[in-house]
Amino acid sequence: MVFYVSQSVLSGFDKMSEECVFCRIAKSEIKVHEVYRDEDLVAFLDIGPIRPGHIQIIPIQHYDYFDDLPSGIAHKIIDLGQKIARRQKSLFSVKRVALLFTGGDIAHAHCHLVPVVEETDITSARYIVEKNLTYKSLPHPGDAELAKIATSLSKEFEVVLGGASME
Repeated sequence: MVFYVSQSVLSGFDKMSEECVFCRIAKSEIKVHEVYRDEDLVAFLDIGPIRPGHIQIIPIQHYDYFDDLPSGIAHKIIDLGQKIARRQKSLFSVKRVALLFTGGDIAHAHCHLVPVVEETDITSARYIVEKNLTYKSLPHPGDAELAKIATSLSKEFEVVLGGASME
């Protein structure tokens, strides 16, 4: 069954589940807003973006953490990340894009590409002065907005990367 992943779907998967949500995305069992796909990688819009255009890149094959990645796949992720970041800078009018391998929420190696608007968009807890922080729910821009951004990015990638499958 193919369906769009939502935050409620993600909350149903534990970190080490045999039903790895990213493996299911890689197998196209869960529909996401893809901006790039080839034989090794899938890049898609994050459903709870820090900023519009926040993308995740995952390997098709399952590796728990980034340090488990074969060097060829890790290099391919970085290379794709650089190409995507250049398009994000242009499309979202930002000076930099953060690339992070976090691995805290889903045990399937993945990186985030976040167009940085504010210096606090990607913040380490050690720089925060307040000890008792509160957090709000991540925004979900909605399917129509995600589809619009995915289409814009895919068109950019078709020009730059050519020939790769963009959906």
